[in-house]
Amino acid sequence: MGPGTMADYRQIYQRSIDDPEGFWRDAATAIDWHVPPTRILDDSEAPIFRWFPDAELNTCHNALDRHVAAGRADQPALIHDSPVTGTTRTYSYRELRDQVAIFAGALRRLGVSRGDRVVIYMAMVPETVIAMLACARLGAVHSVVFGGFGSRELAARIDDACPKVIVATSCGIEAGRVVPYQPMLDAALAAATHRPDRCVILQRPEQPATLSRERDLTWAEAVSDAEPAECVPVRATDPLYILYTSGTTGRPKGVVRDNGGHAVALRWSMTNIFGVRPGEVFWAASDVGWVVGHSYIVYAPLLAGATTVLYEGKPVGTPDAGAFWRVVAEHGVVSLFTAPTALRAIRREDPEGKHLSGYDLSTLRLLFLAGERLDPQTCRWAGDLLGVPVVDNWWQTETGWPIVASPRGVEPLPTKPGSPSLPMPGYRVRVVDESGTDLPPGAEGAIVIGLPLPPGCLPTLWRDDERYVRSYLSAHQGNYLTGDGGRFDEDGYLYVLGRTDDVINVAGHRLSTGAMEEVLAGHPAVAECAVIGVHDPLKGQAPRAFVVLKAGADPAGLEADLVARVRDQIGPVAALRRVDVVAALPKTRSGKILRGTMRVIADTGDAPVPSTIEDPAVLDALRPLLR
Repeated sequence: MGPGTMADYRQIYQRSIDDPEGFWRDAATAIDWHVPPTRILDDSEAPIFRWFPDAELNTCHNALDRHVAAGRADQPALIHDSPVTGTTRTYSYRELRDQVAIFAGALRRLGVSRGDRVVIYMAMVPETVIAMLACARLGAVHSVVFGGFGSRELAARIDDACPKVIVATSCGIEAGRVVPYQPMLDAALAAATHRPDRCVILQRPEQPATLSRERDLTWAEAVSDAEPAECVPVRATDPLYILYTSGTTGRPKGVVRDNGGHAVALRWSMTNIFGVRPGEVFWAASDVGWVVGHSYIVYAPLLAGATTVLYEGKPVGTPDAGAFWRVVAEHGVVSLFTAPTALRAIRREDPEGKHLSGYDLSTLRLLFLAGERLDPQTCRWAGDLLGVPVVDNWWQTETGWPIVASPRGVEPLPTKPGSPSLPMPGYRVRVVDESGTDLPPGAEGAIVIGLPLPPGCLPTLWRDDERYVRSYLSAHQGNYLTGDGGRFDEDGYLYVLGRTDDVINVAGHRLSTGAMEEVLAGHPAVAECAVIGVHDPLKGQAPRAFVVLKAGADPAGLEADLVARVRDQIGPVAALRRVDVVAALPKTRSGKILRGTMRVIADTGDAPVPSTIEDPAVLDALRPLLR
């Protein structure tokens, strides 16, 4: 590293803190505006802040049309690589713009206009990206629901977003099996109180769906004779999308992403954090249903004029542990962004990296890993195998782009195993105790971020400002509560230690243990239950369930029934594999289940008996199962 490395970072970061309006005014010049911003930050309704309040733009124009006009019409915009179907398809910027404009016209013909919501429940196919961008083109609000979620989760999102139209694929395809989506969509619509006007179904040849002719039409029917739609300017503060994140109880939290701040922040991050230049190939090996897919499969690469890879496959099994290296080599990927879980799966199958031989990875400059804690062993293995820097970064569904990272578009910072490095511009990250007092280096506490959050972060929750303030802003006034715990070191590097609530992180996917408990408690044999997240060497965390049966209930076959129940209602992504029947659950005298103590025992082998425990014998009986 050069002697100016830290100074360059400090200068950039400090300006964003000392002069946030000037910093983000300059960053906004990288975006095309229908009405350029003259005001940068609106703090009149603090603690709810709005960026670029008097500006207008269209995100789809910035992602597609402006690049066509600027001479990138024939450059690849989207590469769909699908080992599960054995197909690859490349869309130029012109082709992608034209298909987006046609589908936007189809949605408009179905009554979708500015501000209307569209739920997208689709597999990893190009039409998913087309549907998202088509919504952005019309000024409509998309809400993508991960295709692995079951009907219960889908119904909750339908009722909260109240979509005019739902767009779905007939099925998803995984290694060795086809997952029909239509039955889950039908069940969700039967359970939901909201009724969309129409459903557009992309019929996949692997398993076409049986449609309801009164409600459903195929994608082909929808686009037939549709007139291309032009971009509709919207206010920078208008919502671009809603992405639901697991809450601990009740209805899911609809994270809102606005148009203006989102475009500015993602465009800045693509160049400065990820170091990707226009025309280069970037691959985020995630799913469009998650925030990484929204930000770094769809929007950020296209906003930057890069080429993005949409991969319908797995790190192993499609067909082997060399799948990622094939994609990098075939498409000339310069930066790969994935989760540590994917690398751990590859390492488990191919610890010596034998599958790497035969692939030319000379284009690859950087490997980015995020979504869960990056253990030093995986970091070293990947770096040694690939011979490129491994860049950890930490962020959330709520923020939409990295909070802490080592920015690769400026002079790179030294990295430290176990730390995602230093705060990015606009993020005033603190580690505090219960009273909100800053803790010294080395001391562990709650990670909070000073308000206002930078552009691109959630301005609020969907139609629920009060819940946004209560959930995120009330614990430490003037700060956003991340829900994660951690510590700083003497150099200001942040170490993120894990969730402080009951949302667990399974292979980079945040899942609510409370939602799983609700499903288990619905079984007629279950009296009460607890689900905790325990350490898993592959997935980071995995759920473990403990159930107390009703008197006279037969435990025979119950574990399989409960696992299947969670799979059906939450989705396979929940990854619940083990359910133990116990006589009782350890509780405090006030009746609260001691989930935290159970987690500590499961991860470390022991934990002190809390002074508030009602019956220590119950905890003692549980210890052998937890260890």
